[in-house]
Amino acid sequence: MQIRRRSFLGSSLVGLSATLLEALAAPVWKWNRSLLVEAKPLPGAATQQVTFVDVAKEAGLTIPNVWGGVNHKRLIVEAKGSGIAFFDYDMDGWLDIYLTNGSRLDAKWPSGEAPTTHLYKNNRDGTFTDVTANSGIGRSGWQTGVCVGDYDNDGWDDLFCCFWGHNILFHNNGDGTFTDVTRKAGLYNEKMRWGAGCTWLDYDRDGQLDLFVCNYIQLDHATAPSPGDAATCQWKGVPVMCGPRGLKADTDVLYRNNGDGTFTDISEKSGILKPGPRYSITAVSYDFDNDGWPDIYVAVDSEPSILFRNNHDGTFTDVAMVAGCAYNENGHEQAGMGVAVGDYDCDGWFDIFKTNFADDTCNLYHNNGDGTFTDEAFSSGVGINNQYVAWGCGFLDYDNDGWPDLLQVNGHVYPEIEEHHMEQTFKNPRLVYKNLGGGRFKDVSAEMGSGISERFSSRGAAFGDYDNDGDIDVLILNMNEVPSLLRNEGGNSQNWIKIKLVGTKCNRTAIGARVKVTTGNHTQMDEVHSGTSVMSQSDLRLHFGLGKSEQADAIEVKWPTTQKIERFTKVKANQILTIREGSGIVDTFAPKGK
Repeated sequence: MQIRRRSFLGSSLVGLSATLLEALAAPVWKWNRSLLVEAKPLPGAATQQVTFVDVAKEAGLTIPNVWGGVNHKRLIVEAKGSGIAFFDYDMDGWLDIYLTNGSRLDAKWPSGEAPTTHLYKNNRDGTFTDVTANSGIGRSGWQTGVCVGDYDNDGWDDLFCCFWGHNILFHNNGDGTFTDVTRKAGLYNEKMRWGAGCTWLDYDRDGQLDLFVCNYIQLDHATAPSPGDAATCQWKGVPVMCGPRGLKADTDVLYRNNGDGTFTDISEKSGILKPGPRYSITAVSYDFDNDGWPDIYVAVDSEPSILFRNNHDGTFTDVAMVAGCAYNENGHEQAGMGVAVGDYDCDGWFDIFKTNFADDTCNLYHNNGDGTFTDEAFSSGVGINNQYVAWGCGFLDYDNDGWPDLLQVNGHVYPEIEEHHMEQTFKNPRLVYKNLGGGRFKDVSAEMGSGISERFSSRGAAFGDYDNDGDIDVLILNMNEVPSLLRNEGGNSQNWIKIKLVGTKCNRTAIGARVKVTTGNHTQMDEVHSGTSVMSQSDLRLHFGLGKSEQADAIEVKWPTTQKIERFTKVKANQILTIREGSGIVDTFAPKGK
């Protein structure tokens, strides 16, 4: 009789601790990373309880998302949902909010009443004002992914929006308005495609941001099969919308920035078409192999995920299979949705967390530092939940103890399951895993307050400190409901430092710049990044918890184009620093009470 690991972990073996169960279930070759290492918080780190409270309505976020049928989904686009964004569009140092939106199949909206995307300005008092009408950014249609970057280096971050239809590049005019420059920039495609996630990166390190776009499925409204039409249109015997299996996958696109406001499609020349069509959803760009060049990881639905290694010559090679991050640890394809990247064990190498479909676990790919990854989902403690369809996710140090924790949002794709009284539900709570150190996490969701326990069918999630009080908050898109704005309560009881980078020789947004923060013998790192989570954009500023330490002993910034390192020592805690390439720390902001 063959016993699968999940069955073993789920069995009721009285008297054995969870840690021992996981150790016994893990292959022997994994035991070199101790499962019994205690947490090593920064000196004097406290354990004060942190909670998340949903303050969306009080903050003025009252317009509901519209996305397909509420109780029934006919096409897969109705189930996929979309991302969300935190970004400082007016560069005043306070995070604003961009909400994507969708439609309903065959809907005939009265003039002026179709759902649109929305832009909210941060009022700096915990509330937001809807400024969509005068911004030029409100659009109707099925708007899926979003990513932010200053593509023309004019000092104002621009917005790229993916659609089921035609993608849009919005140029930030610097006066609160945006202009659709898609055709002028050479990014318009006459063919209707389903853009999903996107990410800005400077793949050739020329100081100009390039653009990678995921395309999901070649979906034709007129010819798509109906629920129940085929085996791929049923789930556990229930007729549901079809796909992705059985539908035609699409190919991704890489656009090179020409430096004059236009782009060139170099997908074939760069090698990113070699994996063939895939059901790509979310793309992220980090330097995974520490060679100074940005790589690209793509979460793929129902097929192997992709890791494009940068070859330093304008081309990429998919190494996901040999690197160990294409499949799960059993070699099975998974329905990849969202991606979080962080150095969770602070060993100087970026790790990958990927969310997947229900009846499966998420992946925690530990970067081994030799070009390979090991899926540590079970041995780390994040493999204990498999009942949810998981979407947005992020590494965030919610309690500022110096170790990146994990937050994951969930939501099923089939509302029909509610009437069949199955073991899974359409609306789900969120999950929070606390980083215990030593490569271990603990599910603390039940302790994290109503913002985590409340149930929605969620999709996109963005992470950032919208109230500038020194702890990380979370913005979440909920299908056919108002968004959630989870305010972090108590995370700033410990110290922190936040860093805004401004490039001069590199791209102005400083995407790809790497920061290391050292306190004592503990070093954390992160990179300025675009995209991530699921089809979403988080705060471009980098946040580091410092525990009870009142200063960062050292801050190192490695700029991506020149690879030069700037170093700052004995930097006071509880500040937001602005560091300009070549000029050092040019501005500081300390919230009241800190």
